[in-house]
Amino acid sequence: MMRICLHGFVSGKVQGVHFRQHTQEEAERLDLDGWVRNLADGRVEVLLEGEEQAVRELTAWLEHGPERAEVSGLALEEQPLQGIAGFLVRR
Repeated sequence: MMRICLHGFVSGKVQGVHFRQHTQEEAERLDLDGWVRNLADGRVEVLLEGEEQAVRELTAWLEHGPERAEVSGLALEEQPLQGIAGFLVRR
């Protein structure tokens, strides 16, 4: 399979609902690399890298997020591979 990298932003009620933690858990379950972090404007920023099918699966999950989240927007763009190992919650 082909590896891809996507970078982007999730908007809506995505802070204070454990969005980053759940994103990390889903990414690790799918064996993806990358990171997730909160932004000062209320959005969540993500970088996802791994097998294309797994990245697409996490992308679909990001469209609704964890139970308490209310996602109103998801904007992702393909990027060159970053060579990141593991998936981190950035602060």
